[in-house]
Amino acid sequence: MNRRTYLRTVGTGAAIGLAGCLGGGGNPNVSLSKPDRENDVTSEQLPYPAWGQQVPDVTLRDPLSGTDVAVRDIDVPHFHTFFFTNCMTVCPVLISALREVQIHSVSEGYADKVGFYPITFDPARDDAAAFRKEADEMNVDMDAGNWHFLRAEDEAETKSVVEEQFGVFFEQNEPMEDGNYMFTHLGLVMLVNGDGYVERTYRGNEPDEQTLIDDLTALREA
Repeated sequence: MNRRTYLRTVGTGAAIGLAGCLGGGGNPNVSLSKPDRENDVTSEQLPYPAWGQQVPDVTLRDPLSGTDVAVRDIDVPHFHTFFFTNCMTVCPVLISALREVQIHSVSEGYADKVGFYPITFDPARDDAAAFRKEADEMNVDMDAGNWHFLRAEDEAETKSVVEEQFGVFFEQNEPMEDGNYMFTHLGLVMLVNGDGYVERTYRGNEPDEQTLIDDLTALREA
């Protein structure tokens, strides 16, 4: 089974990446131990970069700051998720989970030592204004300086970056009567270390905020 076929098979099922103890499991690129997975699935069998694998060498735009971000060069532990601002189902839950981690980082004084980089797959609508509205509605603390909404230039680049390189399936649905459209997509959060290697992946519609915080804490203390 190839990565794309597996991607479409897993859909938005239960979380694959689970909390674990330190150790790296023999992989020198990561600090957290190899996660327990259903059916002994390996990172190589998953469609997206998983434990011990490097994120793609891609550069995306942060329209709120007007800067480009090379995701492999982010030098602090950070989270990625994949979303669109018009979503009314899983995306608000994913953003909310990361926001809770951001709140923890601010209240515990390590906001400058972690980053949050949600990536949209709807560049046609998700511009700076849409991201600013999303931050306001989701109570994201943009003043903390560690949250960066990212987007590709256009739909073709988004397909290349999100689906082909990150391995995150998404598909635009047929427009509704008012012209609005939604996406079917994989629910995924990635925890990546400061060298660009994935420490944990959390697949599913409701990532556990405490697990995200606990794994981040373990990574920061490694």
